[in-house]
Parts: sequence; C-alpha cells; structure tokens
Amino acid sequence: MAAFWQQRGRRQEHGGLGGLIDGLGSVFDVLLANARLVLGVSGAAVLAIATLAVKRLIDRATSPRDEGDPKAEQKTLEETWQDLALIKTTPKSPKKQKREDLSEPLLSPARPLVPDPRACSASVGAPRVKSSPLRCLTLQEKLLSHHSSRLAVPEIQVSLVPQLARSISTQLQNFLRSKCPELPFGRLFLSGALLDGLEVLAADHIHLMLPVVLDTGLWSLIPGEDTVVRNPQYWMIKRVDLGYFPRGCSPWDRFMVGRYLSSNVLNETLHKMLVASINWPAIGGLLGCVIHPVVASRELKLEVKHDQVELSITLLPVVEMEDKVLLAVPPEGLVENLWLESFYRAEVSKVKELDAGDSGARQRCLRILNGVCRSHPTLHKLGGSPVTHVILHLSDSGSDWAEESLADRFQQVLEELVAYLEKGVLPSYFNPKINLFSGLLEEEIDEMGFVLYRAMSEPELLLE
Repeated sequence: MAAFWQQRGRRQEHGGLGGLIDGLGSVFDVLLANARLVLGVSGAAVLAIATLAVKRLIDRATSPRDEGDPKAEQKTLEETWQDLALIKTTPKSPKKQKREDLSEPLLSPARPLVPDPRACSASVGAPRVKSSPLRCLTLQEKLLSHHSSRLAVPEIQVSLVPQLARSISTQLQNFLRSKCPELPFGRLFLSGALLDGLEVLAADHIHLMLPVVLDTGLWSLIPGEDTVVRNPQYWMIKRVDLGYFPRGCSPWDRFMVGRYLSSNVLNETLHKMLVASINWPAIGGLLGCVIHPVVASRELKLEVKHDQVELSITLLPVVEMEDKVLLAVPPEGLVENLWLESFYRAEVSKVKELDAGDSGARQRCLRILNGVCRSHPTLHKLGGSPVTHVILHLSDSGSDWAEESLADRFQQVLEELVAYLEKGVLPSYFNPKINLFSGLLEEEIDEMGFVLYRAMSEPELLLE
C-alpha cells in the first residue's frame, strides 16, 4: 500500500508539474523568440541567461534524485547558488536615456577611459570636500567693500601731509608779518577734505586759508546778481563812506579797483611774494622737503616734494563778512573785483549734522561718489560740492539714509544727477538762485550725463 501511494504520488507530481513545466517552457520559448526584437541584443542575452537559470532550478526541483546519495542535496544547493550568482552577476542593460539627459554635454573623445590610479587612491583615502557654489555680491556689499578697501588714504599721507602743511603755514605767516606788518592778515589755517574725514584715494592737495580782516564800517557786500555780471555765486566788496573816511583810511585801499576791493590785484601781489620774495629752498631744507611756487598758474600754489609724499598747497585769501565766506577766486574774464562765495564749511557741517541725527550713511556715500568722480576723467568736475548738494537735496525728501539703504541711496543719487544734467541746472542747497553747473560747458554736461545714464542700469561699472 505504501509503495502504491508513493508511486501514485510520483505520477501526480510528474503529471501536475509536467504540465506546468511544459507551459512555462512554451512561454519562455515565445519570450526568447521575440526578445531580440523587443529588448535588443543585450536585453535578449540577459533574458536568456535568466531563463536558463530558472529552468535549471525547476528541473532540479522536479527531477528524481537518489535517496541513498547524501551528496545529491548538497550538489543541488551548490548548483542553485551558482545559478543565482549567475543571475546576479549578469550585466545590466544600459538605462534608457531620458530627454533631459540629451542636453548634457558629451564627454570629450580625448578624455582617457582608464582612470588614473593616483586619483582613485586619493579619492578613496581622503574625504571628498563639497565645493560651495560661487555667490554673486549685491550692490550693497560691493559698495561697502569698495569703501573699505579702495578709498582709504595711506596712513603716511594722513599723518605727514597736515604736518608739512602746518609747518609751511607757520613759515609763511612769519614772512607776511615781517614783510607786510600794516596788512591785518588773520591767522592762516588749513582746510580740505582730508581734515574733515572726507578725503579719498590720496591726500595730495590741501588748502591754506589766509583771512583778510576788513573793517565792517568801511566795507560792505554787494550781491553779484545786482551787478553787471548777474551771477549770484559771486559778490563784490565795496568801499563805503569815502566822504568821511577818505582813501587810505583802510590798509586794504591799495588793492581797490574803482571803489571795490579787487581779488585779482590782491592775488597778483601775493603771487609776486610767493615767487620772488620768499626763500623756499631754505624753508624746504629746514623742513626736509623741496618747495617750489608754481609760477605759471593764476592760483597761489606751492608744490611740495618729500621723500614719502608729494603735496600741492593752494593759498586762498578769504573774507568773512555778514555770515558769508568769500574767496579771492575771480572768474576768467575782464571782471577783477568778484569774490566767489564758498559753501564748503556749511556743506560739511550740514552733512555731519544730518548723519549724527539719524546715524546715516551720507558721508560714506559722499566718499564713494567723490572717489568715483576723482578716478573717472569725465566725472572729475562733479566731485565735491555738486555731489554734496545732491545728497543734501535728497535728505530733505525724507529718504532713508541708514547704512542698510546705502545701495538704494547711491542709485538714487545717480538718478538725480542725470536729471539735473538733463536740465543743465543744479541749484545750490543754500541758495537756489545759484546754478552749480554754470561753470560747465555743454559738451562736458553731455558727456557726464551719458556716463551716468549708462551707470544707472549697471552702477557697478563706476566701481571698477
């Protein structure tokens, strides 16, 4: 009975599995027949190997084995592992290329296919450092970097230039007192952006102010717009009460032309003293430098050469009356009696006062713009007073001048400058009747406007 059930079981086993195997065999045959068309050559090869392994597994599972052979089961397992290993080690078919991969650049055919063993060992031994992507600086960051790294004046100039200028001022003051004791000159003093913390790039020039002390009972101011020049930027200094105080009562009467104190005559007298009367080689030897008066200039100018610095000093006679600061800088032409009104002291004082009130960045913006104008051959006449007055006008409009808004204010100043240049008029902050562009030629205004108009879209160009 046992033999009967065993034989029956074997027939049932062979009968059921035989039909299944035959069905799977026909399916595999169909797949193999069409695999080359569907999967290609490499895909068909992979499928054939996998099919062969699976068929061998099924054949071993269904084929009768000798019950007395103890190595039969072990042999079957070893062959199964080999077949499974055959399936795992079968090379995978190449992945189908995606559409987005088509845009990737192809490898150069000259690139070596075999990797460099040194590179491989280095990559295995050392951890791979992830490179951080390059970050583009904003205009705000560029302005701050430009201000801190490119506009600074060398320390040797900051310390040595004022020292030299004061020493020369002392020598000049002593000469004037001994040569012209009858002229009540005031005490010489230095003026300029370096002393006010607004100098940029280099401290190679400074102003030496020579006060001309007038008796207010003998002299009065006449606005330039009330004279033949019709220019509110200039003033005339008129001698008064000649009937009661005749000519010669004032020590300055010797510099009069008509009834007016002539800035031109005063400058010519001082120019002769600077060129011919002062022993500059001796003074230069005492101070450890070489001093040359500029003979051909209309200005009262000294050129100073030191081992460490070169300096230009401009002597400016100045009259302070009725809250006005007037400089002996007459315009070119036949008019000799005009004195130029200066707003420099008021400009600097106002800018610092506004910055102190709201912790603003006006002085920083002004230094950047002055540096741009000074280094650009087309814009050099915009530096200083014109740019300062634009900043002061903007301050009245309620703009935010905090340091975080420096880039916005910088661009706004450029836009305002372009607008003023288009009109050809920049009104003075302290006297709207004065046009600060009056001394510019039309061609200069056009060139400046063109440069700044281009910079409105790319302000970084001005920082290069």
